[in-house]
Amino acid sequence: MNGAPDANEEVEDDGIKPLPERLVFDLTAQRTLALRNALASDVDIAFVAVLHALTLQAFYRFAQDTCLEISMRSNSFGQVQDLGETPWAKEIAERHEAWDRDLPQSEGDLWDFLLGLDEASRKALFAHSAALSLNAVVEPWNRRPGALAHADVLARALQFEMASAGWTPTVENYLGRVTKTRIVQAVREARGEESAQLIDHMKKDLMAREAARLLEGSNWLPEPLRLEQDGPVADIGEPVVGYTSDDPSAAGPAELPAFLTDSDDPSSGERASDVEDETDELQAAE
Repeated sequence: MNGAPDANEEVEDDGIKPLPERLVFDLTAQRTLALRNALASDVDIAFVAVLHALTLQAFYRFAQDTCLEISMRSNSFGQVQDLGETPWAKEIAERHEAWDRDLPQSEGDLWDFLLGLDEASRKALFAHSAALSLNAVVEPWNRRPGALAHADVLARALQFEMASAGWTPTVENYLGRVTKTRIVQAVREARGEESAQLIDHMKKDLMAREAARLLEGSNWLPEPLRLEQDGPVADIGEPVVGYTSDDPSAAGPAELPAFLTDSDDPSSGERASDVEDETDELQAAE
């Protein structure tokens, strides 16, 4: 009979029903791959798409309006005392604040804003946002040998070195937080055995202050700040000059002020006892 429904045909009582979820999944999976292929053929739009994803996460809290599954984490390391006062932290903060002022208030307007930027500005924002995700911190509970090795690869590509970036050992950032043996080792590596002997009899506080003066301008770095290519570090106490400055003016032993070499100084005249070194070890571990 004409007009009779086919036995295999579903009757829709209330108009057209939504497509089955599995069919929608299959169709959009095909679209996703086709769209991936199209994006791969346009490096400029691909760059903007990645920049859009990074900028959303760097500047817009909880914003997830991107189809790129790129996740960025940025640790502020707030537990490190005075880290925000370093010149690097201040430069990053100033740059971030400048971009934050220029970016649109709504994340919905970000895509058009990025398309409207000139190439140099897009690259600058990309570099800033990408850099925020870099993590080369050594954590005893989170071993990441591959990531840490890549940090050295990246540093070499950037021709980056901590001494050139402005780091120098001070009482606060290193010398006051390690044992006397390590303080003497640092001076020995940077300035030679004669300079190390000038301070090896001192009390810890005085030794740290004078070591900071002796190491100034030497470009000496502790092991965690050295690139792997800088070579092995001598064992503690081993009298080897392993890391010296290329500056000729930094070579040779340095002399202490006269009052520090006075034999009447109660801090001089005898080497520190083993008990004092053990106390230093405990203090450094705290």
